[in-house]
Amino acid sequence: MTQTAHRNFSGLLNKVPEVTIYFWIIKVMATTVGETAADLLATRLGLGLTITSYVMTAVFVAALIFQIRARSYVAPLYWVTVVLISIVGTLISDNLVDGMGISLVTTSVVFGVFLAAIFALWYRIEGTLSIHTIFTTRREMFYWAAILFTFALGTSAGDLMAEKLELGYGLAAIVFGSMIGVIALLYYVFKIDAIFSFWIAYILTRPLGASTGDYLAKPVIAGGLGWGTVTTSLFFLVIILALVAYLTITKSDRLEAVPEG
Repeated sequence: MTQTAHRNFSGLLNKVPEVTIYFWIIKVMATTVGETAADLLATRLGLGLTITSYVMTAVFVAALIFQIRARSYVAPLYWVTVVLISIVGTLISDNLVDGMGISLVTTSVVFGVFLAAIFALWYRIEGTLSIHTIFTTRREMFYWAAILFTFALGTSAGDLMAEKLELGYGLAAIVFGSMIGVIALLYYVFKIDAIFSFWIAYILTRPLGASTGDYLAKPVIAGGLGWGTVTTSLFFLVIILALVAYLTITKSDRLEAVPEG
């Protein structure tokens, strides 16, 4: 960010990180952890969907309260909240599909409608969907509500592509990765709207991460690599911790001031 841009800012503190390559790497890995950790807690540890959902929702709500009460962006707090909301979003989808027998097509459509409604209400009230102006509690609540449904939608859409349409987890990950590549091309080459590009890419990273997590963790007989949920979750958590530690020290993703208005 240029010095000129800083001089034009009001000094209000933004609550989310600048969008850098680190942002996207951690985001995809957080979605992968959300997928594998939910399976680990519910299945491997035998807690079941219901108990896992209650526990992780409570932990997420606690983290969200600390996040909202923070005066500015704090890398560890923000990314812990993202990982937790990823797990909760996965559990919402799993409860509806596995627990209540609702089809993946239905959950994908319903989550998509809810997400569109949140964006519409957010834009109508605030006049922008930019993540560079998350400096009020109301805007931050819209932000986290949107993220919750991107995770829930991404879980259902990823499972729909991999399982219902029988593409397999590896191919599904390639498809979603290619879609993100197209969005990047449209943004960098054809200069399509930055906010639109960001949210489409953000939505697509969820099924990309979910499909990647399933591909790595699922047994070979189920179309995966057989890493297991423990190894997969720990592998990505270690990388996330290293990157968040780097960002905490360097503060290279901080956008402390936001434009007035």
